[in-house]
Amino acid sequence: MATTHTYDVKVEWTGNLGAGTGGYRSFSRDHEVSADNKAAIAASSDPAFRGDPARWNPEELLVASVAQCHMLWYLHLCTVGGVIVTEYEDHAHGVMTMDESGGGGQITEVVLRPEVTVADVSMVEKARSLHDDVHAVCFIARSVNFPITPMPAIRVQES
Repeated sequence: MATTHTYDVKVEWTGNLGAGTGGYRSFSRDHEVSADNKAAIAASSDPAFRGDPARWNPEELLVASVAQCHMLWYLHLCTVGGVIVTEYEDHAHGVMTMDESGGGGQITEVVLRPEVTVADVSMVEKARSLHDDVHAVCFIARSVNFPITPMPAIRVQES
């Protein structure tokens, strides 16, 4: 029997400015994303869709989820593969392509740009190649229909 895990989150719209959704411009896209025992995330839509640029939007959260899952699985693979990672920082980039009708769109690619520092020069090539193995195990990568391209930069920790 397959093991399952469930994830429950709450999304609460906080953008009623008094008239509800009486008009396209009469409400805010602000909302909060929360889960039990976790700090709420202040969110909105992308500024291109009348959202608050100071708040997280769903597109950013999706790109962040891809990058987080990649990093966590990568660190696991490094651990079991004998690669000692001492620093990891990713500057992930997602692209949303709009339909010609202007009524919708989709994320069409995510490029990950992890900057990884390893403990020894002998680990560099394995550290680089393990990025390619992540897609086979990352839950998020296995769940989306767009390409995820890792473009890692591997450095050796200074002595």
